[in-house]
Amino acid sequence: MNQFFISFLAFVAGVLLTIQGGLNTQLGMLLKHPLLATVTAFFFSLCFALLLVLAGVKSYPSGEQIRAIPIYLWFAGGLFSVLGVSLYYYTIPKLGVSTMISLGLCGQLFFSVLAGHFGWFGLPIEPITLKRAMGILAMGSGILLINLK
Repeated sequence: MNQFFISFLAFVAGVLLTIQGGLNTQLGMLLKHPLLATVTAFFFSLCFALLLVLAGVKSYPSGEQIRAIPIYLWFAGGLFSVLGVSLYYYTIPKLGVSTMISLGLCGQLFFSVLAGHFGWFGLPIEPITLKRAMGILAMGSGILLINLK
């Protein structure tokens, strides 16, 4: 796939995450608790993911490959996902969707630049450059403009 198409897919992913945040925030408000919305969303996410795995995965990892995976990788991503998603559902009704998403994206951008710079989580090292620093400043400026009353 070419870089433009992959970038377009990343953009669509952001749109989809915003839609799910809005829908699941409504669910959390109707259920009277953001964690109930998180459990519901993750349950149905599991159902849809299982359907996609059954339809699309041609081969599965061997027992040896599974045993080689560090224990923490089985649960750590899920823990951070529950915390992050629940915080989205909790803060969207209090801040508004544009404010929450803009602040959430800022947190993602800031931490991803930091994690990339140091190669955390086994990711490729992407040094912080002047251009990247300017991008963070531009994002911060955009967030200020979006949130100024």
